[in-house]
Amino acid sequence: MEVETIDEAVGVAIGERLRAIRRQKHWSLHDVETQSEHEFKASVLGAYERGERAISVPRLLRLAELYGVPADQLLPEPAATISLAEGTSELSGGFTLDLVALQAIEAEEAAILERFVQAIQRQRQDFNGRMLTIRQTDLRLLAAVFGTSPDELASRLTELGLRATRTPRPV
Repeated sequence: MEVETIDEAVGVAIGERLRAIRRQKHWSLHDVETQSEHEFKASVLGAYERGERAISVPRLLRLAELYGVPADQLLPEPAATISLAEGTSELSGGFTLDLVALQAIEAEEAAILERFVQAIQRQRQDFNGRMLTIRQTDLRLLAAVFGTSPDELASRLTELGLRATRTPRPV
């Protein structure tokens, strides 16, 4: 989804949080409608989750109460760090991380990156050891760990020689 304004970006981010928390509760949109005694219609909640409709603060607070979570858990990261280019960035499809190069660097980020790569490899059962595809969702999570934006992290990985462009370096 292409995002054009910060308001749209915030709406999409709030929608993602609403969907994630609802799914953690294993509730469907219709379950929320039933639990709220039809206060939240499934179609309207779906529009909130897709970022197609803005949710008011009172309704957001009511959803937090219904979900049994602190209201701040329904909010995205601070608006200043929401990237308008998330969907249009050159990285929107992810990129390939050179694992051979990662083993060779001594940058302060290396240990965290190595643990992150190991977790992804276990999850995907992908142990080729030379390359690893970093998906956009992986990049966002890793950027959050480093306290930076996905684009800034990707630039840093390029600077460190970790973004593979062709073939992996020889072992």
